[in-house]
Amino acid sequence: MTVDRQARRLDEAARAAWLSYVAGKTQDEIAEIMGVSRQSAQRLVSQAMKAGLVKVRIDHPISRCLDLAQRLRDRFDLTECEIVPSLAGDAASSLAVSRAVGDRIEAWLLRPDPQTIGLGTGRTLRAAVEHMPKIDCARHRIVSLTGNIAADGSTAYYNVLFTITDKVTAHTFPMPLPVIAASVEERKTLLGQKTLSAASALSAQTDARFVGIGMMSANAPILLDGFIGQEDVDRLRAKGAVGEILGWVYDRNGEILDDDIVRRVCSVELDVGRARMTMGAAQGLSKLPAIRAAIRGRLIDSLTTDETTAEALLDA
Repeated sequence: MTVDRQARRLDEAARAAWLSYVAGKTQDEIAEIMGVSRQSAQRLVSQAMKAGLVKVRIDHPISRCLDLAQRLRDRFDLTECEIVPSLAGDAASSLAVSRAVGDRIEAWLLRPDPQTIGLGTGRTLRAAVEHMPKIDCARHRIVSLTGNIAADGSTAYYNVLFTITDKVTAHTFPMPLPVIAASVEERKTLLGQKTLSAASALSAQTDARFVGIGMMSANAPILLDGFIGQEDVDRLRAKGAVGEILGWVYDRNGEILDDDIVRRVCSVELDVGRARMTMGAAQGLSKLPAIRAAIRGRLIDSLTTDETTAEALLDA
């Protein structure tokens, strides 16, 4: 067993122990929360005991993260919340968040019953998928939630679906569209293609969705990746834009803005009700307004972030 694998198992054991001894969950509830069998949940709690993690408190850094996650769930009525320890620098913390997201996607793909999983795009999700091992999961389906084509006609660099295709045996369904169409008329024509019917139908049947959260600033991913221009960012910010998910730009209340750019977005609609879980992945104080608004507007119902960002959300 590799060092990384050992560390992950210890984290899982600490998580199971916290759920058992601090949150007071039953083994069946722990199994459901962690996406494992009841027997696995029991073994993880036993492993935590043998490793000396369970004393008067859980002697592991993950314990503070679990406390923060519980407080965020209670405060914002989140379905799920994953908090990772903040590391030295945003780059390291971002990598830790992406690995946690990768582990969560892996857990869904290891479920015994067939699942339909929707994936967004972005730097965090791409790093998450790159972290994942190869998985035999032909019973599942993975559908892209956004277009796979960049503004210049090339494959979108941070598209996730093509990356995960090399990792899994699940059937994957791309969305051969630009993220943002050249015009409203082009969008209507593109979305009317029969070849998109399978992916469109699946996007409405997702069991879980994983999306990145982008801020609207000089470093907005949607700007850096060439999907919109600086004048578009300035106009959208003047209208109150604070964040973006799948190309959909929204204000501080999580309301989608009325703008020409937004009317040309080809991604699936942000409808939490269409999935059992819509997890947003983001970290960093610069993304606080975008994360807070996404939660407030119920654009996401689950969150993966780091300690520093979680504390700032709770202090707001």
